[in-house]
Amino acid sequence: MQAMFANAMPAEGMIGGLMIGLSAGVMLLGLGRIAGVSGLAARAAGISGDGAPRSQAIAFILGLPLGAALVAWLSGPVVARFDQGVTALIIGGLVVGFGTRLGSGCTSGHGVCGLSRLSARSLVATAVFMVAGFATVAAMNAFGLGQ
Repeated sequence: MQAMFANAMPAEGMIGGLMIGLSAGVMLLGLGRIAGVSGLAARAAGISGDGAPRSQAIAFILGLPLGAALVAWLSGPVVARFDQGVTALIIGGLVVGFGTRLGSGCTSGHGVCGLSRLSARSLVATAVFMVAGFATVAAMNAFGLGQ
C-alpha cells in the first residue's frame, strides 16, 4: 500500500490543510465572509455584485498566486505536470467554473467553509463534488486516460 503513495508528503499536506483552515477561519471571524474562491473570483472580476467588498476579493485572489510564489521562493520551485495537455486543463477549468455557478459555490466554499458551519446545502454539494470526482476518475481509467 505504501508503494502506491511513494511520493506522498503527509507533513506538507497537513500543514497546507491547517493553513487553508486558518485562512478560512480568519476570513470568517475577522471579516464575516466565507472564503469561497469562486465567489471571490467572480467579485474580483466584477461578474458578481454581492459578497465581499471588491477590494477584499481582489486582495484574496491576488494572494493565491503571490503566496505560491513566496513558497516557491522559500523552498524551491514547484513542478506541475499536466499529462493530459493544456486543452484538457482548459476544458476541465471551464467545466469546474460552470459547476461552481450551478452549485452556488466551489469546493472551498462548500467543502471547507460550509461543512465547518454544518450547512446542509454544503453537505449535499460536497457529496456531489465527491461522487462526480470518483465517476470522472473511473471513466478516465476505463478509457485508458488515467495515470
